[in-house]
Amino acid sequence: MPAPSVHQGPLAGLRVIDLTSMVFGPYATQIMADMGAEVIKVEQPGGDDTRYINAGQEPGLGSIFVNCNRGKKSVVLDLRSDEGKETLRQLVASADVFIHSMRGKAIARLGFDYVAVSAIKPDIVYTNCYGFSRRGPYADKPAYDDTIQAECGIPHVQALMNGEPGFVATIMADKVAGLTALYATVMALFHRERTGEGQEVEIGMFETMASFMLVEHAGGRLFDPPIGPAHYHRAANRHRRPYRTSDGHVAALIYNDRHWNAFVEAVKPDWVTPDMATLAQRAGQIDHIYQCLGETFKTRSTAEWLELLESLNVPAAPLRTTDELFDDPHLNQIGFFEEVETAQGNIRFPGIPTWFSKTPGRVAGPTPALGRDTDAVLDALKDQV
Repeated sequence: MPAPSVHQGPLAGLRVIDLTSMVFGPYATQIMADMGAEVIKVEQPGGDDTRYINAGQEPGLGSIFVNCNRGKKSVVLDLRSDEGKETLRQLVASADVFIHSMRGKAIARLGFDYVAVSAIKPDIVYTNCYGFSRRGPYADKPAYDDTIQAECGIPHVQALMNGEPGFVATIMADKVAGLTALYATVMALFHRERTGEGQEVEIGMFETMASFMLVEHAGGRLFDPPIGPAHYHRAANRHRRPYRTSDGHVAALIYNDRHWNAFVEAVKPDWVTPDMATLAQRAGQIDHIYQCLGETFKTRSTAEWLELLESLNVPAAPLRTTDELFDDPHLNQIGFFEEVETAQGNIRFPGIPTWFSKTPGRVAGPTPALGRDTDAVLDALKDQV
């Protein structure tokens, strides 16, 4: 097989049949589209609910939907009808990946579970995006980002930090699960490339976020028998927060011994004691140290702290808003944002966070209006028969 041209992403030539909705699945397939795959988004009449939430230039093209479904083709099929099902079967026959976010029983009732789909295309990679694994007792529970955050312990550790339970202010579970669905699908494609064998893949939001949270928060429960609670005390410490300065805030991490020694020598805080000399010693009294640092940072301005900490090579940053990201000099110099012309006007998309020297990705194109590509895709199917 000849190498892809420099203008093609690493997934060029792949066809993905996308029956996902909301953010979890669409975020995974958005990246596939940006990396060169042809993604055919199959929507029921009425479309993905995410079309109608958040700001948009016109009804049906809300910003979350626009961002998660750029560069895809939109095909409307009524999968309750025999005609819609037959059309989907024809699409499956030409596909490399089939990905959906319905509950297991629902996709089976439609006649598109793995057994049925692999009977049409034996080497297909079939990806299930579930709230909970169908192999456990939670299989049929509904799942949304807020409820999965609650299930995986995020409000619990937020309460350790802030004194009361809270969600993180981003749809973390959807996005982390989407990235997991992406890597799982690509791994299955890699296996197929080596062996010719397709397979079924399952990603549960709950299992994904349990794994994600327990990277550091497994704590003493990692061991048998347990030697402590399941949380990372530094990450959940009530004093771990941006430091208040004399005129604002600054984020700083005076963490390893090199950072610590440089900071102490330059600032000479009177609360430092010999038993704070090593990272292990400081870890045992992190609450006290964070509290003392908080008082120290109040003595200078944000600009003064940033200048000093940068000179000491201590990690520090100002607190930026999400609006400011669009004007960030680093992001703009590397070409992170990509402007795409659409029928509604230009859209400045957050672009590809990864870089490839031979097969770079790009924002695949504008976001389709509901059913925009139905006729073209169906006409192409007729030509294949």
